[in-house]
Amino acid sequence: MNNDTATILLIDDHPLLRKGLIQLIALEDSLDVIGEADSGIIGIELAKELDPDLIILDLNMHGLDGLETLRIMRAEGVTSRIIMLTVSDNDEDVIQAISFGADGYLLKDMDPVLILEKIKQAVNGEMVISDKLAAILAKAIRKPDASQKALLLKSLTTREFEILKQIAKGLTNKLIARELDITDGTVKVHVKHLLKKLGMRSRVEAAVWMLHQQK
Repeated sequence: MNNDTATILLIDDHPLLRKGLIQLIALEDSLDVIGEADSGIIGIELAKELDPDLIILDLNMHGLDGLETLRIMRAEGVTSRIIMLTVSDNDEDVIQAISFGADGYLLKDMDPVLILEKIKQAVNGEMVISDKLAAILAKAIRKPDASQKALLLKSLTTREFEILKQIAKGLTNKLIARELDITDGTVKVHVKHLLKKLGMRSRVEAAVWMLHQQK
């Protein structure tokens, strides 16, 4: 595996689905599945241990469901990009997933080729969502509070602000590290801190907020 390979963790309680995803992802040299979990509890521990670039998370799982797994991962400082892959096209599930810090929401009935394309987009820093759910996404992203703009930006260090601007451009941690000549690990620490200061749960939320500030 080279430095340009994106690492992926799968969290889904259906073994056949995980196997199918592993085979699908193996078709792309730039992607590598480094772990899989059949429950939210195990998934949370692996997410913290492996620190993958991307986590693909099922919504409906036995025990700890996907939304709660997502909430806990973000609360415990997991900064990996996380996309939901589920059968549920329920409006509330989409909105809650985004508000809990998901970076995308895909349906399992999508064409496998399209799923793979969306996964590649996700590791490159893009928000990914099934086309028929796009209208719901507009409601899911919190509108920035203009009155807090100056205060929030002032709370960031110079380096955090630089990284926030790169996030707004859609750059991944690896690309930000190259751009600013720092390590991936340093970027991840700064991302964790700036999200906490801004009171946000995901890079997508921070990126949208920053883009609004630049208008």
